[in-house]
Amino acid sequence: MRCDVLAVGTELLLGQIIDSNSAWMGEQLAAQGIDSLVQVKVGDNVGRITAMLRRMLADSDAVIMCGGLGPTHDDLTREAIAAVMGVELMPDDDVADVIRTMFESRGRHMPDNNLRQAMVPVGATVIPQTRGTAPGLVCPLEIDGVDKVVFAVPGVPHEMHDMFERGILPELKRRSGDPSVIASRILLTWGESESGLNERLDDVIAQLETAGNPTLAFLASGWNGLKVRLTAKAADADGCRVMLDEWEARVRAEIDDIVFGVDGDSMESVVLDLLRRREWSIGLAESVTGGLVGARLTSIPGASDVFRGSIVSYATEVKQQVLDVPDGPVVSEAAALSMARGARRVLGADVGLALTGVAGPAEQDGMPAGTLCVGLVWPGGESARTLRLPGLREQMRQFSVISSLDLLRRTLA
Repeated sequence: MRCDVLAVGTELLLGQIIDSNSAWMGEQLAAQGIDSLVQVKVGDNVGRITAMLRRMLADSDAVIMCGGLGPTHDDLTREAIAAVMGVELMPDDDVADVIRTMFESRGRHMPDNNLRQAMVPVGATVIPQTRGTAPGLVCPLEIDGVDKVVFAVPGVPHEMHDMFERGILPELKRRSGDPSVIASRILLTWGESESGLNERLDDVIAQLETAGNPTLAFLASGWNGLKVRLTAKAADADGCRVMLDEWEARVRAEIDDIVFGVDGDSMESVVLDLLRRREWSIGLAESVTGGLVGARLTSIPGASDVFRGSIVSYATEVKQQVLDVPDGPVVSEAAALSMARGARRVLGADVGLALTGVAGPAEQDGMPAGTLCVGLVWPGGESARTLRLPGLREQMRQFSVISSLDLLRRTLA
């Protein structure tokens, strides 16, 4: 069973609203073992909507249309579906009554244009509205002798979620007759380029191409690292889990040194968990990142049980007066170590982590833009490292965050 997604709305094309609905539906379809191979956005133009819907139906068994069911002149999903079905739109009195009742219950007058939402293509079934004024639609049709179906749901996320679960999934399951499940597992990595990661996994990729199931893909996530996604299809969730366990082990055998987490993990959540296991607290001294490391750590609920705080020692005098950094270059491993010692002392932490560097565009202390010096002090040891990071100013600063946390992770692991 293949079900593709067509999101309707000029605001999506203009970037005024991010199309999170298509991503959510893709995830839900995959969990039910329903293939979704194409997701498209189209503006509020009935001709373009109609043409795109016809094109997508030529290749898929079903299409879910999201948006364009409102009461205004630019809500054209109903008209497009009726055109593809070759039928008229007819008023549905039951839907109209529900809309009137909703307005009355809120003590508001219903504008006449809301009755547009009660227009239904002949032959379609309504998914009753329970959270808004727009009903959903289930629209069966035949193309070249093959039965297909178009679903239409509102673009408001909580309305769409409700109708998807009540009216779309049951119909898709009935039509597919296939109880299979699709599941993914994502390994999070840091420290290797995408091409380098691909090369290290060449043998595993060749084995997967022969097997056909599961599949492997790389997802570049900027300063959150590179992701390796394994996706399996099986008769049930347990079958997917067994398959993913096997192939995760094969992938880890090649790249386990750079894998720092799985699925919903992040570098900061992994580091916080490692600190908890040792019952260690951490204090930061940040120069080049200006507080970004502390912000990332405190974005994780419960960070306060190990995170003591961060000293944003951006000015040289602050490094010297607060952290006891000696006179001399402040972009150096020696300065980073002094900052880490100072953070540990001032904040009363078990671990001190410090970052100093040059974000650019100009060099500093003879160091080029992209230079990062990390200092790390922990019970029984200390270390410093200099890294050369790519990118313009903001990219370099964000790469500094995950790179410094990865050095801490490797020390704690």
